[in-house]
Amino acid sequence: MRLKKKSLKYTPSYFWITLFFIAGNLYAQDIPSGQPFEIVAEQGEAKEAKDTAKEKMKPFRLDGVAAVVGDFVILESEVDRTMEEINNQSQGSVDITRCQMLGQLLETKLSTHHAIQDSLVVPDSQIFGEVDQVLSRVTAQLGDTDRVLEFYKKDNIADLRAEIFQIRKDQNLSLLMNEKVIENIDVTPDEVRQFFNKIPQEELPTVGVELEIAQIVIRPKASETSKQKAINELNKYRADILENGSSFATKAVLYTDDAASRPDGGFMRINRKSALVKEFRDVVFGLQEGEVSEPFETEYGYHIATLEKTKGQDLEIRHILLIPEIGKAEEEEARDKIELIRKRLKDGELEFGEAAKEFSDEKETKFEDGVLINPQTLERKFELNRLDPILYDKVSNLKEGDISIVFNDPDRTGKTNYKILTVKNRYDEHKVDFVQDYVRVKELALREKQINAVQKWRNKKIIDTYIKVNGGNKDCEFINKWVKK
Repeated sequence: MRLKKKSLKYTPSYFWITLFFIAGNLYAQDIPSGQPFEIVAEQGEAKEAKDTAKEKMKPFRLDGVAAVVGDFVILESEVDRTMEEINNQSQGSVDITRCQMLGQLLETKLSTHHAIQDSLVVPDSQIFGEVDQVLSRVTAQLGDTDRVLEFYKKDNIADLRAEIFQIRKDQNLSLLMNEKVIENIDVTPDEVRQFFNKIPQEELPTVGVELEIAQIVIRPKASETSKQKAINELNKYRADILENGSSFATKAVLYTDDAASRPDGGFMRINRKSALVKEFRDVVFGLQEGEVSEPFETEYGYHIATLEKTKGQDLEIRHILLIPEIGKAEEEEARDKIELIRKRLKDGELEFGEAAKEFSDEKETKFEDGVLINPQTLERKFELNRLDPILYDKVSNLKEGDISIVFNDPDRTGKTNYKILTVKNRYDEHKVDFVQDYVRVKELALREKQINAVQKWRNKKIIDTYIKVNGGNKDCEFINKWVKK
């Protein structure tokens, strides 16, 4: 069992550090390639490199340089600003020192530097998608674009996008480098047992209450009249675009129900690896440049799409989504249906797994007896105290076999999802057990082995890489030997 794109650090502070890399508060400045040069901090100013190789370069000065790793510099202001942001966002709950923060930055830049040296590549399409997600989340938190620009001290959204793009690219390259180091590492059953046996009994971690949860989902169905209305509207937009030269992007801004792509005129940059539903993928990858599709249906609603440009394996497309209107009658019909299912379950007329197969509208779970999979562990168990608040509220007081009340859990587009939940199995709080918690123990054993491998790689690269820590930062008690004698 391998971990995917997870930090190789146990420290809780790393979550916040990663969060702020994503949110756009850290950035690296590229240094011209070539032989490493020395930067010496003196009264807040960096001296120009003196060695012969650098005399050929145009002299320049850098102020407030905390450290240099390969082709990257880390500014004092980056460390300070990130510390401040972490304290603000965590409300002081994350205990991390400035030296630890700098150490994390040094680790990331070391991995990023060597990822570039090893010609590792992260597709730009992937980064652009992450930039969109970051801006959507931050805009939702702060309210509007003007507040986002004010918060990040940027004059325009293009500059902010460019900065976040570089941040995310560096972060993804760092993760890619770490994954390359650990890609062939696995643990044998004997290694798992040895790992478990070396943990003193009094230090065995406690596993909180765990639940196996199943659900049945009923979604209101739009009437045929409502569906045809959406199709007619899309056909009208398509005709106006093809016959009158109207702008697809403008139509998307005005009419699409896809809030995520609406600000960009329905624009999406995708490739074969993008997470798309089959119906959408089949249509857009069959388009020619400039072609506008006929209306087509997905689980989200009805769409038209156009292919603007093909760039290698990437497609630049736009789409318009219309979600057929669901009336009060359809809402009531769906709720009555799930209430009846719940009654039949409680009366013993139905078994939950069979009912999920027969009635549930959620494809991902209906053929698994409605059982949910924990996305963090890929197991069926969920630790109660780490549940999503909505789930926690509904299942925390359920005994095995109990059925929750009917509730609405809207999807990301705001569409109604009526649900009922049951607890298939409940595991009380206990010390980690080798047999019962073998998957968890194996993951921890693998994690330790991966961490050791990355640390071994890091120790070697620190020796081989130009690294300079400046000023008072040399006094930090780093885990790694960043300060070279």
